[in-house]
Amino acid sequence: MSQQTIDQFVDVATMLADTARCVVRPWFRRGVEVHSKHDASPVTVADRSAERVMRAILAERLPDHGVFGEEFGQDNANADYQWLRDPVDGTRAFVTGRPLVGTLIALFYKGEPVLGVLDQPVLQERWLGVRGRKTVFASTLGGQAQTRQGVALQSAEMSCTSPEMLELAPHDNWKPLKQQARRMTWGGDCYAYGLLALGQIDLIAECDPADAAPPPRAGGPRAPPVPRAGGVMSAWDGSPLRMDGDRTVLAAGSASLHDEAVRILRTGQ
Repeated sequence: MSQQTIDQFVDVATMLADTARCVVRPWFRRGVEVHSKHDASPVTVADRSAERVMRAILAERLPDHGVFGEEFGQDNANADYQWLRDPVDGTRAFVTGRPLVGTLIALFYKGEPVLGVLDQPVLQERWLGVRGRKTVFASTLGGQAQTRQGVALQSAEMSCTSPEMLELAPHDNWKPLKQQARRMTWGGDCYAYGLLALGQIDLIAECDPADAAPPPRAGGPRAPPVPRAGGVMSAWDGSPLRMDGDRTVLAAGSASLHDEAVRILRTGQ
């Protein structure tokens, strides 16, 4: 894959993120009507409107690529290139007026991540990770995409979106991992991964078999920004994140912390 090709994909991903921000942000704290999907998870006009526009852009710019979105399913499923998008990751937070939400966009090639965007439409912050390049972070609040290094598990700030997510895990070895970390905080959805890339959080362990394909919580769109900021992401067993993976995700700010967490998740000790 040439750098020129990757630059083209970055341009499209940026266009998708810019458009989604314009659609989603005006609905924040506007009392939008909430509907329930088949799995009882919430969805709003912001989710559906943004996904429609993003699909239209991809159909125009990259018609041969596959597209998956939580609201309208998958198109061109056999294509080597697959775009995974979640216009509002953290819909529960969005409908209750909490700004810990994000738009997630990722491009996979033959099941492996090529690039990922995490855009926070309310605070107007954005992380862009591309294979082979350092993560770029843009915010009016400042900051640099660089994970914390040299942090032992006993000093690590650990995070997970919700306890229910861990109840769905394939085993309970997350419990000793949680016990050995310095502190566990709940909530944040995709925004927690952005904070990890900024060095504010050190460790994330999640699992979400209920979500479709791997966006967003199985790590799909989040995969490139964290490693390109100095961190490591994998499944709980240490294997690479893939579209056909077991839907577990482990993110760590450093390779040494990741290795320690994988050992505990494998052995329970």
